[in-house]
Amino acid sequence: MTPSAAPSGPSAPGLDIPAVTVAPGSTATTSLTVRNDSDIVEAYSLEVVGDCAPWATVEPPRVSLYPGTSETVTIRLEPPRSPGTRPGEIPLGVRVLPTEQPESVRVPETTVHVEEFRELHTELAPRRRRGWLRGRYRLAVRNLGNTSVQVGFTPGQAGEELRFGFSPAKPKLEPGESAEVRLRVRTGKPVWFGSPVVWPFTVDTTESGDQEEARRDEARRDETPVRPPLDAEFVQIPVFPKWLLAVLAALLALLLAWFTLVRPVVRSAAKEAATQAVQARPTPGGAQDGQSPGTGSGGGKDTQPDGNKGAQPGSSPGATPGTDGDGTSAGAGQSSATIDLKTSGGASKAGTYKVPQDRVFAITDIVVANFQGDEGVLTITFGDRKITTIALETFRNQDYHWVTPIKITENDAVTVNVTCAKPGTPATGRQAQVCHEVLNVSGVLSPTRQ
Repeated sequence: MTPSAAPSGPSAPGLDIPAVTVAPGSTATTSLTVRNDSDIVEAYSLEVVGDCAPWATVEPPRVSLYPGTSETVTIRLEPPRSPGTRPGEIPLGVRVLPTEQPESVRVPETTVHVEEFRELHTELAPRRRRGWLRGRYRLAVRNLGNTSVQVGFTPGQAGEELRFGFSPAKPKLEPGESAEVRLRVRTGKPVWFGSPVVWPFTVDTTESGDQEEARRDEARRDETPVRPPLDAEFVQIPVFPKWLLAVLAALLALLLAWFTLVRPVVRSAAKEAATQAVQARPTPGGAQDGQSPGTGSGGGKDTQPDGNKGAQPGSSPGATPGTDGDGTSAGAGQSSATIDLKTSGGASKAGTYKVPQDRVFAITDIVVANFQGDEGVLTITFGDRKITTIALETFRNQDYHWVTPIKITENDAVTVNVTCAKPGTPATGRQAQVCHEVLNVSGVLSPTRQ
């Protein structure tokens, strides 16, 4: 461009500054011719003023001129490539300050056209997701250009197995602004068994500017560097892992083995054992003429511990020796006896049951009752053998059982001795006056001579 002439006077610079266009991140220059129209030697200081001052310089920044001479200086423009460098027409001024005549300062001006540029920075995280049907990703987008853009996303995949969803789908970003976009990837059908399936895909980011720039997009497309797409993977894991198939096969094999092999053998063995037990059951020793034990003319009454049995009505006068008058076998028979003992507080008392003459009492079970909750000590003795000593406050009902009976011979006694420390409170809610314990012994009472 040829600069136009300007009116000159004493110590006045002679020319204006040509307009210039510059792209952010690049360098552009323009010039200014300074002429000394005075009659003295003058030095001029040159300084850029205005919005372009942070990224504009004058070379050289100071010139000295003889009268009637001129010199052209260079104005270098280097706007940074950042969102802060806004596009459009920006005024540029150069202040020319004479050293000898500072009142003759001049500020020639021009216009600098800063071009637009677009630059997007995108990140996809994570690059690999695992799931049964869907995966979630995060797209971070930042507008590093100097103009607002509307961002779009284009997914790519080799097949059609994946479906994509972006939220928001087309965010608009101002210069320097960033946004986070959620990406959802979903498969069409699950993988039930087998190995995981890897689905690779890509995401391409596109942007478009304002309407006034839309018609220039096609012209700039060839000049815009190609942005590589973002690569990611979705790993679809099977619903049922491999080891589950092995476990199911093993369980099925065990069930088949049970129903086909083990169960028939177990049922056959159980049936055979039950049959042998029924066949081998002996006839009870007290039964006569095929009758069950304890049956006879007396109706099967239990033998009492005292062994005193009178002849029952209707019994035969010529009863067979070795049987009681009620028809019960003179052999072993179930029997029981109860000792009911009341003891005053602070005293000790004993209760006994004496085995009848010519009898042996084989005890298998005893039950001790402390229904009032008395406090004290209870001791049980079979003959000369102490069986147990119990603190009354530790129980209300207690029972003991023996697989091997404890035998008490004739004229020996079952003795229960109670030392009453404090009578308890029965269900009536009023404290009792005496301790009250009950002992029941049961077993088989049999004659000493068969």
